[in-house]
Amino acid sequence: MSYTHFDPAVAEPESQVAIKLLIAGGFGAGKTTLVGTVSEIRPLRTEAPLTSAGVGVDDIVGVEGKETTTVAMDFGRITFRSNVALYLFGTPGQQRFWFMWDELAKGAAGAVVLADTRRLADSFAAIDYFEQRGLPFVVAVNCFDSAPRYDVHRVRTALDVDPDVPIILCDVRRRESAKLVLVSIVEHALRLAGRRAPAR
Repeated sequence: MSYTHFDPAVAEPESQVAIKLLIAGGFGAGKTTLVGTVSEIRPLRTEAPLTSAGVGVDDIVGVEGKETTTVAMDFGRITFRSNVALYLFGTPGQQRFWFMWDELAKGAAGAVVLADTRRLADSFAAIDYFEQRGLPFVVAVNCFDSAPRYDVHRVRTALDVDPDVPIILCDVRRRESAKLVLVSIVEHALRLAGRRAPAR
């Protein structure tokens, strides 16, 4: 399947559009949960139990209750307005699986970087990755019950992201909240595509 790159100048409102989005972020940030919350199909998951092999390799500070981890990707789909299908690819969060990101990023129109305020530094790798490749992204702060709460300005300062990168506070366990995150990245990617489109 090929995925559409945004080009507002030639888009046809009634045509079927398939858009590939990445869901990235640190270990335990909620990537699998987001995909599962919004997907209209049964999501594909490649989770495996955390084992002793990860001791000393995987940093679980702040997410000690986590028992499984994504070892390849998560996959789901959601359709908007009957003609726009978002294909969601959740990336593995642990550093030892980052080699897979280049394959997953091929053909993507944008990305969501999920952030956890208990482990905010875990977001830097994903942010750097998308900045270096010029891929539009938004930062979605997943508001865990036990996590400290910060306003958008403080999160932006801590992550040092550009002013035009949207930052959203969300709870990816709630479908409407997770859908707003996806709408935000689609709208952001469209805005950037519109700026880059040559004048006619």
